Amino acid sequence: MISAKLSSFIESLIPYDYILFGSSFSLFVLFIILGILLRNKTFISVILLLMAFVIIILGPTLGYTKMHEYLFKNEVSIQSQKKLTFVKAVVVHATLANKSKYNFKMCKIKLSVYKVTKNPIKNYIYKLKPFKHMSILKYDIMKGSTIDIKAIVEPFTYSKDYNISIQASCR
Repeated sequence: MISAKLSSFIESLIPYDYILFGSSFSLFVLFIILGILLRNKTFISVILLLMAFVIIILGPTLGYTKMHEYLFKNEVSIQSQKKLTFVKAVVVHATLANKSKYNFKMCKIKLSVYKVTKNPIKNYIYKLKPFKHMSILKYDIMKGSTIDIKAIVEPFTYSKDYNISIQASCR
């Protein structure tokens, strides 16, 4: 399971990702070497070593997310949602707009259904752990274009108040 996710992640990398990961590793090695060379100056050496570990941890993770937000910018919004009466399902109509300078080869659209209460702390927790998920794949979305999405979340038996959130991850 983990090896399949890891291989899928590696296959989806673009050349900019390899440049980001390589430069983060190079900076890590550079700061480690500088920290070792300046070991007589303890304060500077410790600062360089701490910076090296911050770069190796935060550089690839924050860089990857921010770079993909910039390169593959999209806007997804729910137009309507309707709970069906005779079938245990919810129909969601949404739009996905390609706001980037590149064509999308593939977009994974994720819908999450979560409970809503009057307690804001519980609402925050419910958003983190939705009780229903759904994913849709859309292919070949040209830059500047907008597509319509229709999703049916089933089986849907929850009868109380709920919210649906939608997000898209495009490549």
